[in-house]
Amino acid sequence: MTTRITDKQEIKTAIDNCIFTIKDGQLQVLLIKMKEKFPNTWALPGGLISDKETLDQAAMRILSEQNNIKNIYLEQLYTFSDLKRDPFRRVISTAYFALIPPLPLKLKPTSKYTDIAWHPYKSLGKMPYDQNKIAQYAKQRLDWKITYTNVVWSLLPPKFTLTDLQRVYEIILEKPLDKRNFRKKIIALDLIVSLEEKKIGQANRPARLYKFKTKQPKIVEIM
Repeated sequence: MTTRITDKQEIKTAIDNCIFTIKDGQLQVLLIKMKEKFPNTWALPGGLISDKETLDQAAMRILSEQNNIKNIYLEQLYTFSDLKRDPFRRVISTAYFALIPPLPLKLKPTSKYTDIAWHPYKSLGKMPYDQNKIAQYAKQRLDWKITYTNVVWSLLPPKFTLTDLQRVYEIILEKPLDKRNFRKKIIALDLIVSLEEKKIGQANRPARLYKFKTKQPKIVEIM
């Protein structure tokens, strides 16, 4: 069967952003509550791209306009093109996943959405389109990225303890890690630098603080 292609095709291109952070000891995803099409349904932030921007530019614009988020780790994930993914019209979506540290954010709903909030990844409800599938793809990519790159810096504050760092890995990978082996590996990789500061105000003795030497993506064998 021959597929007929015409100049009158009306296919829209969209962006869906899956934004992760570590909050309250859990991996969480930023969602918006929709007003139109799927009223009161929580969804990944997204929207159509304009004729005058690239996919990357559209993804960053949507982060800024809908979520008041700028200058974060952002990576193109996958393109979703199932014929019936959008029940209203033909839309192809390119998904991105983003990582941000657990810092205070001024989240701003827009005229298109009634609310915006963090939701635990493990208890995400039914989202519109194929966004649950997008979130699953993003989580799988995150699992891979933290085992062979230094991208975990995107989920941590500028200064952190080795316990903080290990806990991020354990939350994402959903398994405990041997404390001694983990610390030996991380220090041997020369990714972090020890600071002349300690984290106080905890039940245990003050713990030394560290920071990453670079916040540029780097391939390393962590796991």
